[in-house]
Amino acid sequence: MDTATHITMGVAIGGLATIDPAVEQNPELFHAVFIGAIIGSHAPDFDTFFKFKDNATYIRHHRGSSHSPLAVLLWSLIVSLPLFLIFQDASFSHLWGWILLSVILHVFVDIFNAYGTQALKPFVNKWIALGWISTFDPYIFGLFSAGAIAWLLGADPVITYGAIFFVVFLYYIKRFLDKKEITDILQKHFPSATKIITQPTIRHNEWRVVIETPKFYFVADYDHGHIDIKDTFKKRDFPDSTEMNAAFQDDNVKSFRNFSPVYRYEIERHDDYTEIRFIDLRYRTDGHYPFVAVVTLDKFYNILTSYTGWIYSEEKLQKKLESLT
Repeated sequence: MDTATHITMGVAIGGLATIDPAVEQNPELFHAVFIGAIIGSHAPDFDTFFKFKDNATYIRHHRGSSHSPLAVLLWSLIVSLPLFLIFQDASFSHLWGWILLSVILHVFVDIFNAYGTQALKPFVNKWIALGWISTFDPYIFGLFSAGAIAWLLGADPVITYGAIFFVVFLYYIKRFLDKKEITDILQKHFPSATKIITQPTIRHNEWRVVIETPKFYFVADYDHGHIDIKDTFKKRDFPDSTEMNAAFQDDNVKSFRNFSPVYRYEIERHDDYTEIRFIDLRYRTDGHYPFVAVVTLDKFYNILTSYTGWIYSEEKLQKKLESLT
């Protein structure tokens, strides 16, 4: 989920924590839990600091190890211990328990969007991306924001957030059924489909989908039962060539391939260099596919430049590559 929604969920955990008599009866513990729940609800995304190193490192680690079971435990302790030192009259077990819940909730809700997480790492290194919920869902954000306002105006936080979590639970079930309906319809239209990837948008009935068959990739929009094919790409096996094998060794390309479940490639050969481009098919925007990995090789297959990340114009991509030379 997006940062704002994670924070509103942290506020919700802080309010729901008043169901705990120890929290309700101890103002110092309540303040510690409230602050900790908000920080904990965002803590796994502190891996954003990997961006200061480079995009390859960020893509490889964002929502990866930082969202694993061990990291969940570590984040909860990292947030709880300083707060316990500040609020020394607070019960550490109660403080840690509610902060742990806020961190778990963060990781749990992240698996439902198209980006996903490696929430079972190191036991399972596969990305878990269920594709039921948009990264920013206005309904979920609106509900938790309304809960915060109601609490501020004097509503009972346990009743308020208990009701909101129940409604959100029902909403998740509905979105699961929405996705199932969509995938069933797509499977009928594409009976040879080997993979169907769904990406909900902020508009409730509009979805982006990618259908992979043995011979083609189909990129489409799904709107109220209507399938609109935007692009069709013929599948090509990766050539067992020196230039492709060299590209596969590049860190940017490795990060891209580790993260992207469905992509295609293009090769452009010039007089003094070869450019190989890998294009993620999930994020089509205005006819453009912004998430890419690009590597250029000299005639001896040495890497000249490489880049992975979000680029919304060819001009910006070329400037990015030039800046790396």
